[in-house]
Amino acid sequence: MNFLAKIFTWWNGATIGTALFSWRNGIEVGTDAQGNRYFRGRKPLPDGRERRWVIYNGANDASRVPAEWHGWLHGAFDDVPESRLPPPKIWEVDYTPNATGTAGAYLPQGALQRGGKRASATGDYEAWSPDA
Repeated sequence: MNFLAKIFTWWNGATIGTALFSWRNGIEVGTDAQGNRYFRGRKPLPDGRERRWVIYNGANDASRVPAEWHGWLHGAFDDVPESRLPPPKIWEVDYTPNATGTAGAYLPQGALQRGGKRASATGDYEAWSPDA
């Protein structure tokens, strides 16, 4: 990536300032399956809590944080998730990125992007009336 873009843009990954802050003030505690790296602060915050953050591997998209790491980031538990994970269930599916706003987004029938044609009413709808 262009050096200036790395300094000034935050949406394409960590800026140089964030990377330096993480190196200087944080301790890396783990990574997830997507390569996102998780950190905790070396010193507690003034209220005694621990500062926790993530450096994304690629675009900054909060939907890329797995549920177990989301819980750790928000202080739901103290141990890193790798020490607490149960074995995966056979019905669990792999991560898929949030497709909102892209060509792969879900568009129900009647959506304007699909032509805006709604199915005709089937007669099972009754309008509400305040006098009823």
